[in-house]
Amino acid sequence: MCLLPTGTTARQFMQMVMRGEIEPTHKQFIAAKELIAYEEPKLTAVAVGHMDGTSFAQVLERCLARSKNPPPKAALLPPVQHSADELKRPFPLRRRNLR
Repeated sequence: MCLLPTGTTARQFMQMVMRGEIEPTHKQFIAAKELIAYEEPKLTAVAVGHMDGTSFAQVLERCLARSKNPPPKAALLPPVQHSADELKRPFPLRRRNLR
């Protein structure tokens, strides 16, 4: 078992292993391999856009104008009321055959 100086990162540890400076135990090697992902997370960003001549401000204005309109008629209808007899029956169990 090899003792490392305080403050050694997992990447530095792995580089020392690759250079042959130290011979780690199996547990140290596995722990360092997993620890690299936490010490140095990948920084990625994804942007999706369509170049159709519209800006974010224009889209926002359209959304705000649409929110001022009354809701659609389907949203204003009362919910369907079911009879008590219908609700007492067991609900149909739709079996999914996943073979």
